[in-house]
Amino acid sequence: MKTKFVLVFSSFLMLFFTLSAFKTVNHLNDDSISLVAQNGLIVYAAYDGHEDYGYNFIVTDKNGEEQTLTFQKVEDEVLKVFDLNSEILVKTKFKITFNRDIKVTKDSEGYEDENEVNTITSLEKL
Repeated sequence: MKTKFVLVFSSFLMLFFTLSAFKTVNHLNDDSISLVAQNGLIVYAAYDGHEDYGYNFIVTDKNGEEQTLTFQKVEDEVLKVFDLNSEILVKTKFKITFNRDIKVTKDSEGYEDENEVNTITSLEKL
């Protein structure tokens, strides 16, 4: 009886730790970004300017906390309509549709490094 209890308890522990390993870490709260079937992700944010590493937008979650979301790429069609390289659109609110890709690379020591690449596919001024 004791052996059966130990086996069942061990199985539950192993199942618990296995399932907890699949936890997804997101830099933004789930309520900040919406998933739209086959059209990408949608977020509402205010433009904060362009840096060498990308285009920054300020996202406010339902708790009123602000976070910066950086887009490394913008499709050419979007840049034809909105000049994100100028300061004119700073603080303008947008509905942003984008894709998020995770690029996995290996460093010189063989360790994997994940880089998130956000690409704006559509921009709508609010």
